[in-house]
Amino acid sequence: MAAVSKTRNMIEGFVRDGSFKWLLKNKNPFHEEFEEMKASPSAGNNWIHELSPVANIVVRRCSKILKIPAGQLQGNFNGEVTDAIKDPSCYARNFLEYSCYKALSVYTQVSGYMEDRKFRRLTFDMMLAWEVPDAASQPTNTMDIDEDASVGIEAFSRIAPAVPIIADVIVSDYIFEFLTVSTGSRLQFSTFEKYLIGLERAARKLKSQSESSLLSPQRSERGERILEIDGTVTTQPVLQHVGISTWPGRLTLTDHAMYFEALRVVSYDKPTVYELADDLKQIVKPELTGPWGTRLFDKAFLYKSVSLSEAVVMELPELKGHNRRDYWLAVIREILYAHRFIRKFQISGVEREETLLKTIFGIIRMQALKDMMTSATPLSFEAGLMFNACDQLPGGDRILETLATIHLRKSGKSGGMSATTMASSLGIVFGKSSEIVGDVSVGELTPLEKAVKESRSTYKMVASAQAAVDGVKVEGIDTNLAVMKELLFPVTELGNRLVKLYYWEEPIKSFMFCLVSTYVIYRGWLSYVVGLVLAFIALFIVITRWFSRGREVDEFRVMAPPPMNTMEQLLAIQNAISQAEELIQDGNILLLKLRGLLLSIFPQASDRFAVALVVTAVFVAVVPMRYVIIAVLLEEWTKYSPMRRSSTERLNRRLREWWFSIPAAPVVLEKVNDEKKKK
Repeated sequence: MAAVSKTRNMIEGFVRDGSFKWLLKNKNPFHEEFEEMKASPSAGNNWIHELSPVANIVVRRCSKILKIPAGQLQGNFNGEVTDAIKDPSCYARNFLEYSCYKALSVYTQVSGYMEDRKFRRLTFDMMLAWEVPDAASQPTNTMDIDEDASVGIEAFSRIAPAVPIIADVIVSDYIFEFLTVSTGSRLQFSTFEKYLIGLERAARKLKSQSESSLLSPQRSERGERILEIDGTVTTQPVLQHVGISTWPGRLTLTDHAMYFEALRVVSYDKPTVYELADDLKQIVKPELTGPWGTRLFDKAFLYKSVSLSEAVVMELPELKGHNRRDYWLAVIREILYAHRFIRKFQISGVEREETLLKTIFGIIRMQALKDMMTSATPLSFEAGLMFNACDQLPGGDRILETLATIHLRKSGKSGGMSATTMASSLGIVFGKSSEIVGDVSVGELTPLEKAVKESRSTYKMVASAQAAVDGVKVEGIDTNLAVMKELLFPVTELGNRLVKLYYWEEPIKSFMFCLVSTYVIYRGWLSYVVGLVLAFIALFIVITRWFSRGREVDEFRVMAPPPMNTMEQLLAIQNAISQAEELIQDGNILLLKLRGLLLSIFPQASDRFAVALVVTAVFVAVVPMRYVIIAVLLEEWTKYSPMRRSSTERLNRRLREWWFSIPAAPVVLEKVNDEKKKK
């Protein structure tokens, strides 16, 4: 009784001192619960001295859900976790996480919990309490517990993944960033509640679709769940292109395959199955479409596999943009990547079902976020889907490896709940329920969270580097050529000096270079010279970094060429294309002449070519390689020396005459048969 009285006096003292004025400003559930705690005879058992007022109220709610006193909940925590988790510096937050994870694992097993506003408010209040967990934490004037309260990304990433349908460890950061793009990276309850309502609506839609008779003969054997349907509205058709044929119809995606039903007069044809679960070397990518085979509209995706003789293109037309296509492309790839992950790591049984359910939850989240998307807040579908994100993030393969090695059956301090249990509580039968728990753990980062954190840290550096790259891009062929010329100036200068040495414009330097090079090769020091050059470059980088510390990076200055009008730019492009065409023609002639020599189409030239090859082969086989290299170097480097210049010019002339005398192998161009193409 003394403890109860002391606690009650302490709470009343807080009220008199104004410590809870922020809590009593408006009549809200926190105020009511606080008054109830103050009046309760068991106030001493309900009040945890290490926790802040907000955390105390949240823990009290958790204890009610678990049907045990808060004191007993604290005793369970002290008895189950390690000493490191109970360290005084982090005791309050770790105990709060423990209480939240335990309560959520029970609350989310009740059917229809997503429709309950108390659940939505409780989850958000857990995040509020996470930011001020201990008794020393005092809420600021901007963190009032009302409809305007907001939470940060750390609180969201620790609480939200405990409920798999709300967030996943891999993509929770992106979900938070999308929800807070207009609120300064702080999540408000109104936005969070709208998101959860969208999740509940998407889950209910998925349940009704999966229970319908659509595609039942095709999907009954594998128990497929219908995730998305499009093309049922005449104003938003789906067009299937196969060859030159185009059919409108209905496109359906399940967790194993994609189905297309061509539309007839009053009904649909038998569905065509495009498999995503089997290993058929599938390719799904964006594609352009247009009338009569033109490539004008970027609103389609291509599906190709070894089971199809010809690729299939699905067009999802819309008046503006290609968000509809991008969404379908992302969710199809998500299913495809999920099954590749399952096959690669040989996941089976409950773990396989768990993986597919996490994939389905990711698509449900995208459907909820898509409904919240506006022109001011565009949605990146790939960044919000688990397997798509791993495909894009640097080190995404390590995230998947970590995910595959995690033992899904955890116990003790692990928090959260399983996806299968979650699905059952949503009223969607996705297989047998299990005791699998989530990917969050009390007081510490799981291996998966560590892998994701490391990957996102690397991604920020990559994104920063890419932003710098995008910032230095310039427009115009002439401007880009000017920049390239300036950047390659050291290389071209070195090349010019080597050319001068090669043509003996400075005989003494050329002689010394030839002598030193021959001696280095003869002594076998070539590898040391290469290593020395690389070491010199590294030393140059270190010295430059040392002397440039604290200084701004010098901008690379380029003299811009005179501006060109549209006609001049077109002429420049035409000239560049003509030069490229000439180079390709010369390359083709070279290849055709070599073909003629190798196939003895021209016997006299082929005989000389064969004799030259035999002599070279004997020389290379008999003479040690070191001397071969020296011989080649001396031959090439002394060709234009004063003593050999005239003989070299005569030899080059004879070789050109011999080369020009060789005709190219004949070529016949066949036109494509139009009838065959149409067929």
